[in-house]
Amino acid sequence: MEFTLPKEIETLKRIVRDFVKNEVEPVAMEIEEKNEIPQRVIDLAKELGLFGISIPEEYGGLGLSMVGKCAIYEEIGKTHNGFTSLIGAHTGIGTVGIVQLGTEEQKKRYLPKMASGQWIGAFALTEPSAGSNAAAIKTTAVRKGDRYIINGSKHYITNARDAHVFTVMAVTDPAKGPKGITSFIVERDFPGFIVGKTEKKMGLHGSHSCELFFEDLEVPVENVLGKEGEGYFNALKILTEGRAGLAARNLGSCQYLLDRSIQYAMERVQFGKPIIEQQAVLHMLADMALDIEALRSMTYRVAWMVDQGIKVIKEAAMVKLFGSEVYNRVADKAVQIHGGLGYSAEYPIERFYRDARITKIYEGTSEIQRNIIGTQLIKEYKKKG
Repeated sequence: MEFTLPKEIETLKRIVRDFVKNEVEPVAMEIEEKNEIPQRVIDLAKELGLFGISIPEEYGGLGLSMVGKCAIYEEIGKTHNGFTSLIGAHTGIGTVGIVQLGTEEQKKRYLPKMASGQWIGAFALTEPSAGSNAAAIKTTAVRKGDRYIINGSKHYITNARDAHVFTVMAVTDPAKGPKGITSFIVERDFPGFIVGKTEKKMGLHGSHSCELFFEDLEVPVENVLGKEGEGYFNALKILTEGRAGLAARNLGSCQYLLDRSIQYAMERVQFGKPIIEQQAVLHMLADMALDIEALRSMTYRVAWMVDQGIKVIKEAAMVKLFGSEVYNRVADKAVQIHGGLGYSAEYPIERFYRDARITKIYEGTSEIQRNIIGTQLIKEYKKKG
């Protein structure tokens, strides 16, 4: 395995690092309070090509490898997680399906505008009665001539308020269970598409999640993504590949928290000396660094495996699970080290603490990841036998 990044990726990492430090971080508290990312910041992200990192160059994107994407995700993870989520949801589950499964006509229609950030992408799978059990979705799609008529609803859809292109899962043949689910590319202005209220969340302010309602939504036949009946398995594939990227975003946030915690521990004096000289604090910092280094190694190994075309169902679940657990542990220790300041909304530590919690829930809960890992272990054992 070769983890040395190409020079062009190292250069892009430095550019993104400067962008995060000089443009996003100064408005982080504004994003938190207003629940809105300044348009100027979004426009600068477009200019840097951040909306196109998953999209091939022939369609206007940067065409980064999974390792390259993780290098960029790690950098944007070092700032406000609402901004991180906007970019990550678009370049991950919002885009990858069309890149991997789309027809040439679909790619030409959607990818250039998605690469530029003109059109934002979103992934619509979760429903009120189908969260962890994604195969239980109730939204239906019935073919009538050259169109499918979709009825149903989705909720907790990241980027829904701002997105123009949605990958939507719907049941085309109820008798076939998971094999009767199909994925569709749905545009916001298709007849029958309704965006519901923006949900109020504990964290990820600036990243807008909404309900979606489909009332006789008309979708052209040519907007079927992949083959009919393969939507559920397409969804699992999209989610699997995206888990390394999510881990990389968590990694960046963890590194940010460790850096801030070290700086604070060196400056904060109690009992006549900096608290970093207190063994209890030093041990917390050591544990944070240990977790982060383990996560870094696992993240880039899984990303490398994706780039090699190696099946990563188990490993992707592992890195998603480990990344979210590490983020929550690191955030908790960062609050403890900062004491009262760590609990104050005037400082960024408590924001990261709140933002960390969703990572154990979205894009597959920690419990679901353990189920996936366990199932794969059983399959591997049986093969050995």
